[in-house]
Parts: sequence; structure tokens; C-alpha cells
Amino acid sequence: MTTSTPQYLSLHVLETFAAALPVRDENGQPKAFVYGSAERTAISAQARRRAERTHSRRRANQGEGPLASYSSGRRTREWALFTRDALIKNHDWDADQAVYAAKAALEGLGLKFGEKDSTALLTKVLIYAPEDAGDRIAEHINTHANDFNAWLSEYTTAKAEAAAKEEAKKNAKKNTRKKNTETDAEAPAGPAAKDSKEEDVKVPPLPKDLRTGILTAFAPRDAIDITVFGRFLAEVAELRTVDGAAQHSWAFTIAPAEHIDDFYAAADDAKLERRDNALDFLDAADNAGAGMTGYQSLISGTFYRHAALDRHKLRVNLQASGMTQEEAETAAQAAEAEFIHAFVDAVPRAKANSTASTGTLPNLVLAHEGARPYFYAAAFQRHIDETSDGPAALAGAKRLLDHHRLITTKRSDATPGRILTYDLDIQELIDQLAADGKLPAAEATTLEQLTA
Repeated sequence: MTTSTPQYLSLHVLETFAAALPVRDENGQPKAFVYGSAERTAISAQARRRAERTHSRRRANQGEGPLASYSSGRRTREWALFTRDALIKNHDWDADQAVYAAKAALEGLGLKFGEKDSTALLTKVLIYAPEDAGDRIAEHINTHANDFNAWLSEYTTAKAEAAAKEEAKKNAKKNTRKKNTETDAEAPAGPAAKDSKEEDVKVPPLPKDLRTGILTAFAPRDAIDITVFGRFLAEVAELRTVDGAAQHSWAFTIAPAEHIDDFYAAADDAKLERRDNALDFLDAADNAGAGMTGYQSLISGTFYRHAALDRHKLRVNLQASGMTQEEAETAAQAAEAEFIHAFVDAVPRAKANSTASTGTLPNLVLAHEGARPYFYAAAFQRHIDETSDGPAALAGAKRLLDHHRLITTKRSDATPGRILTYDLDIQELIDQLAADGKLPAAEATTLEQLTA
């Protein structure tokens, strides 16, 4: 690592949601767990990571932020479809030929596809790769069309032979069952025979040059978000798993969980119009009532959450993706600045339109460095009691800053760092601490100043 700053950047946030539901479980309920003998509402790390990753990708694709000159990753099962579209649009392939070739190429790589009609062109696993991977695969196939078509003939023959064998097996089973039914009609019924599992088609291996080109299309390259957040991909040995440089905690409320089951009624416009224009009271009565009703759970509370960025791992990942040391250093600094921006601004988008939750700004942000990551969840094991401690956000800010002051006085590898607030009450607290000489970190007045 070429930078002289400490290895880890630690980020801490207090943020308040009111009547929102940024994430929910399989039953549509808020996620929660017990901590410090009190139930806390929670927002999963997975939800936070996706919100930050897609937030940064939108900014980069719009030419905004420090990663605007780099590509971004896309996590999807639709790479065969993207490759098909690129073959048609960029290389004038026939549509049927393009979709057949795109799926075959990925199967040749070792990827499996769904077995239903609705998933036949979708890989069985999500693949996190640069957004232009489909374009690059199509370009490589088109450039090496002669070699690819020769291999495609072998692939087609293998598929046809496998289909014929499968059809023969099915016919043999059908004839056997028919024969057994005719001869053993009077015999006691026994356990039903299970069909043997359909064997996978033995796809011929792709020639080395073709395989290398497709693998390169899926490599992280300059999709910096892949090096930050990492990816797990075991289906193709050469596509290494990327151990991301970022760590995220679950967010949890610093006071006991608060949520309501909100009853809602949705109006049926046509029914209301008939009722409003009815000339007979019986017609009006027939059109009374809501179109549908239901419940939705909403949460309120101030959350603490944490993330850490391993600067050394980030630079290692960038160089492993093909960058020089100088290029990796420039990219790492841009990635860190964007990582902080996304950590502060990104919000999970669940029920965004009905709760306006994505407009939330943090009450307090703390950014500091250290030789190891620092997670301050212990500061809130004893929950905030708003009846005695006052509003959770202000009481939480006092406790978080006190906790940070304690850590920096006892750990020489933890720096004071920088703090930023968007909360009037907390701004007064910061001003008072600064006047008394007790502010444990430098105040930042803009989000950009949180970057070391």
C-alpha cells in the first residue's frame, strides 16, 4: 500500500427514520433482534450495501462523483440476454442465432441455466460483473466467429445427442411402466419408482482463446465497486472470488424498537364514481366500501450503523484487476471518497414513495482512521431511554462522541477523525463541545471534508 494513512477507515452514523420501512423480512415485518435486553429494530447489512452500491453506480453513470470516469458492476442473471442484444445491435446477427450463441458461450464457460421456460435464458446464479461484460463477450464472439462457429457445431451435436438419449430413456421408462401395469394389475401396490435425474449435457470445452476472452469480459477490470464490495462466484474456477475491501454492520435502533401495524384502505375509483353519481340510495349502498384493505408495518427510531474500508485490501484488489500501482492509488482515493458519500447519502428504497424515507439525512457522521476497524455498537448496549435521556438522536450523539473520546485516549492507533451533522440540536452540542475544548474530532462542514 503506497498511502501513508492508517489501513482502516471507520465510519459511524446516527440516522432517524419516522414511519418508514427501509427493509422487511419474508413476512413483510420489520427486522429486529434483542440487544442489551431490549428489542431493536434493524436494517440488514445486505440492504445497506446494495443501497450504497447502486447509489454510486447511478452517480457514476450520470457522470457525477469521483468514480465518474470508471465503469460499474451489475449483478444479474441476464448476461446471455445482454450478450444477445449486443450481437444483434452491434454486429447485425440474426436474433435466433444471437440468443443461441450467447447461451452456448456461457454454457461453454461452465455456467448453468434455469430449466423452466421463464428461466431458460437466465443463469442459475447471479453474476456480479462490469456493466459492459455482455458487449465485450459479443465483440469477442464476433471477432473470433470462425473458431466460435466451429465450436458451436460441436456444441449443437452434443446437445442433440443428449436430447436423443433423454428421449430414449423416457420412452423406455414409459414402456416399462405400461408393461408392469398390464402384468401386475392385480399385485399389491408398492413404492413408486423414482425417475433417475436427468444427466447434464457434456458441453465440449471452449477453445482456449475463446474462453480467455469471455473470462476477461467477466473480470472486475475498472469496475471499482466490485473491488470494494466483493463478489462470490464458485461456478467458474478461473473467475476468482473477490474478497471485498468494505465491511458493513447491521443498523439497529439505539432505543427500544418502535413500530406500528398501519391499516390502510385503497379506493376503487370506478366504484366511488358510481356511488357519487347514484340517483338511488340502494345503488349508492351497493357501491360502498373500499376497493381493498390491508396492513403494513412501519418503524420509527434513531439507528446506529457502521462501515469500515480496508485501504490495503482495496489497493490489492485494484492491482489484481489489472491496474498498475499508480493507477490503483488514484482509483483507491476516488473509491474512498465515493464510499463515504454513499455511506452518508444512500438509503434503501423499500416503500420510498409512500414513506419518503430516501430523503433522510444522518443526524451525525463520524469518520476516523485506525490500524484496525472500530465498531461502536457497545456504546448502545444500554439503550437510550427517551423518558430520562431525552430525544434519542441527541442523547445518542452525546454517547457516541463520549465513546469516541474514550477510545482515542486509550488507543494510539485510533485517530480523532472528522464529524458532520445535519441536526440542529446536535449542531448546538458540537458548538458547545468545541467552545469547551472537548470536541473529540474535527468538525466538517461539507460531506467532502469527511475524506481524509
